[in-house]
Amino acid sequence: MADGYRIEKDSLGEMRVPEDAMYGAQTQRAVENFPISGQRFGRRFIEALGIIKRAAARTNVEIGVLDEAVAAAVVEAATEVVEGKWDDQFVLDVYQTGSGTSTNMNTNEVVAHRASEIVGSAVHPNDHVNFGQSSNDVIPTAIHVAARVAIEKELLPALEHLHGALAKKAEAFDHIVKSGRTHLMDATPVRLGQEFGGYAMQVSKGAERVRRAATELEEIPLGGTATGTGINTHVDFPARVAARIAEDTGLPFREAENHFEAQAAKDAAVNVSGALNTVATSLMKIADDIRWLGSGPTSGLAEIRLPAIQPGSSIMPGKVNPVMSEALMMVSARVMGNHTTVTVAGSRGNFELNVMMPVLAQALLESITLLANCARAFTDRCVVGIEADEERAQELLELNPSIATALNPYIGYDKAAVVAKTAAKERVSVREVVTREGLLPNDVDIDDALNVSSMTRPGLPDK
Repeated sequence: MADGYRIEKDSLGEMRVPEDAMYGAQTQRAVENFPISGQRFGRRFIEALGIIKRAAARTNVEIGVLDEAVAAAVVEAATEVVEGKWDDQFVLDVYQTGSGTSTNMNTNEVVAHRASEIVGSAVHPNDHVNFGQSSNDVIPTAIHVAARVAIEKELLPALEHLHGALAKKAEAFDHIVKSGRTHLMDATPVRLGQEFGGYAMQVSKGAERVRRAATELEEIPLGGTATGTGINTHVDFPARVAARIAEDTGLPFREAENHFEAQAAKDAAVNVSGALNTVATSLMKIADDIRWLGSGPTSGLAEIRLPAIQPGSSIMPGKVNPVMSEALMMVSARVMGNHTTVTVAGSRGNFELNVMMPVLAQALLESITLLANCARAFTDRCVVGIEADEERAQELLELNPSIATALNPYIGYDKAAVVAKTAAKERVSVREVVTREGLLPNDVDIDDALNVSSMTRPGLPDK
């Protein structure tokens, strides 16, 4: 001990470790080897590692390969990791060895240090905490557990919250008829409620896609050890430890059907990331539409009013911006980028091991967290406070030349096109042009022909 350090040893020799650190030599080597980004694994991943170490200790003592007192101490220490008590001891950069061995050993050393304090004798990070395991099956298992738990506890509830708010707006706005738009150009009328109903359905379908994809995470590779063969692991270990992880999380985890696939490939994680990417695509569209619908207040669409939650300019007094839409769009862009990272990382499953797991884990878990947090904030700070400007919607609708489409059954496409062009050129309503030119047959009432509400429903007029 000297100058605030203690001496620890590993298979490569001695290392100076901060005297108050709970980790040991292998973690310290990684601290010094990878001073890259300053990004560390988050709460869900550390929680998953604690869950794995606790389940492994309980299983190993049950099958008679770990001392009861040591196992009890490991279980207690791992539980403290699960609860977040030692998060500050997980000090490694995400950008490290591709197997995540450094982080697995960080976990083993922290748990062993704390277990040694509990039991009053030495607990070994490899021989006891990591018994029957390898970084090569621990880290991919942690990816599955962390992502599955985060999806169930964070993302799906947030998407359901957003869906519910959009569905309420769809119902409240269903009587408001407005201009539809295709190619950013005026199109036949729609109801504002129909637009919001479409947004609600996008979110609902997105949540279901994530839910389906997440079921693939239920297979975990723990028990395959180094290469999938299960060397140095009891034959009953994989199924029993998976059952314990399922019990701890309340989610249906099970032993991988094929350990070689489960360790060499990360296809399930890539598939989940793809579902997250689709949700991000949907949320980008929704946020952007809402931003445009609320644009103005005088020179934009201004068909809806967004909640004013903060000043929008440091120089323009009274300006308010669609900040929640912008935040959600940025989150969506980040998730799309993360999906590229996960895809590339997933492709690096060289022979029996993927060698880009840490960055895959970070990108996947970040996407889940960002989508969950921003979807909830967007709901609470934007969607629930949206109001419709019915007068503005009616004003724009009256000037919409595409209303002339409703005249097709009465005067034909070519004459209706002339009406539309005339209305647009003169900046008057289609109704005014039709009335002035006397284009409708005598037995057709113009109010019936140009009933904008009926235009939002399928069906041809009676003739």
